[in-house]
Amino acid sequence: MSGKYLVTGGAGYVGSVVAQHLLEAGHEVVVLDNLSTGFREGVPAGASFIEGDIRDAAKWMDSSFDAVLHFAAFSQVGESVVKPEKYWENNVGGTMALLAAMREAGVRTLVFSSTAATYGEPERIPVVETAPTRPTNPYGASKLAVDHMITSEAAAHGLGAVSLRYFNVAGAYGPYGERHDPESHLIPLVLRVAQGRRDTISVFGDDYPTPDGTCVRDYIHVADLAEAHLLALRAAAPGEHLICNLGNGNGFSVREVIETARQVTGHPIPEVVAPRRAGDPAVLVASAAAAREKLGWNPTRTDLAGIVADAWEFAQYIARER
Repeated sequence: MSGKYLVTGGAGYVGSVVAQHLLEAGHEVVVLDNLSTGFREGVPAGASFIEGDIRDAAKWMDSSFDAVLHFAAFSQVGESVVKPEKYWENNVGGTMALLAAMREAGVRTLVFSSTAATYGEPERIPVVETAPTRPTNPYGASKLAVDHMITSEAAAHGLGAVSLRYFNVAGAYGPYGERHDPESHLIPLVLRVAQGRRDTISVFGDDYPTPDGTCVRDYIHVADLAEAHLLALRAAAPGEHLICNLGNGNGFSVREVIETARQVTGHPIPEVVAPRRAGDPAVLVASAAAAREKLGWNPTRTDLAGIVADAWEFAQYIARER
């Protein structure tokens, strides 16, 4: 059965892929994005587009929407440390305005793009949803604040909500992929070296207690991630706030990612070892058992080479478009 969905931040990386999946499933999609970090060309063909801010969501929200999928957030960890007010105002204040608009219009279903940054430095691996939430930066703190806000909204006003806490999202889906500027994610940075846009890739620490001494992270394909959002729409129940981790449950080290990129691209990709970054856990891997059980989610694109290959194809597509 088709529905009508508002996708906030739908001109960004994950939002655009989710919007495309919704369209392919036969739904009507309206993208709301102020293009501060998103790209107009990232809005899928077939989606309606509103250039606007979530803090003004009441201008466009009405009872014709079946649900909101909320991706409109600033997400640069480093920037959040030096400009925390930007993150509190947009991520928290903007979501508060969005929830008020939804309440007024009678739109009672929400899927929220949360993050593993809410956990901070976890004590145990794999990370489960009951792990202590101790974010180490304002970005993670702002996302955790929104999760608390959603829990209260569900209890007081009957909102049915699902928060999805992503680990490392990667890969691409057709013409929809990472266009971040500045870029901070490992795979696209490695691929920029292969493209000749960077001379080397930095490895921040090679003396961690891991098999090759470099940090280990859980990479999830953006298309698997998108499918979880469609399943979350079905799982949202009035008055309840469900929180699920999204990851593939396997970890890959920084050096494994670099070597895989060398094999995929055929480029040498020189690396240089740099000092550890403060706050980088040695291993960060998700338990996705709750998403499998409660959403019926089963990621299928878990091969690292496939994830990197999709990202490489997208990087080449963007280079041709320039």
